Amino acid sequence: MVDWELIKKLIKVVKDEEISGLAIEEGGVKYEVKRESGGVVAHHPGAVTSNQLPVTSSQLPAEKEEDGLVAITSPMVGTFYRAPSPEAPPFIETGHEVEPGKVVCIVEAMKLFNEIESEVRGKVVKILVENGQPVEYGQKLFLIKKA
Repeated sequence: MVDWELIKKLIKVVKDEEISGLAIEEGGVKYEVKRESGGVVAHHPGAVTSNQLPVTSSQLPAEKEEDGLVAITSPMVGTFYRAPSPEAPPFIETGHEVEPGKVVCIVEAMKLFNEIESEVRGKVVKILVENGQPVEYGQKLFLIKKA
C-alpha cells in the first residue's frame, strides 16, 4: 500500500531543504524522492527485499565485489567532492593505499560537509564518481583491492 501522505512529506523535505534526493524504507516499502531538472520526482519501486537495500560504509566495511574488490559507498544523498577545497589536491587517487580511518572524500548534504573515511585497508583501483557529481545513499564511490 502506497503511503501518499509520506510521499508528500518527502517531496516537501527535498524542496524545502534543497537536497538532491531522499530515500527511506518503511514497513518493507522503499520510497525515493529525487530532484531532477523538471522538478521533484517520487519513485515507489514496491516492496523491498534485503538485496535491494543499499549498504553504507557505516553499516559494513564495504560491499563485496568480484575479484576481491570492495566498494566504499556513500552513507547519504549529497554532492561528492574528491578534495577539501577546489585548490587542494584530491584526498586519494587511483593506486593510492588507504587505511581504516583515512578520509577519502567529502559528501556535502544540506550545506554540511561530511568527511567519508575508508573502513578497509587496501589499494584504490577505481574512482567511480566525478568531482561535484550528485550521489545517492548507498552509491559506490570507490573500488578498493583489500590488502
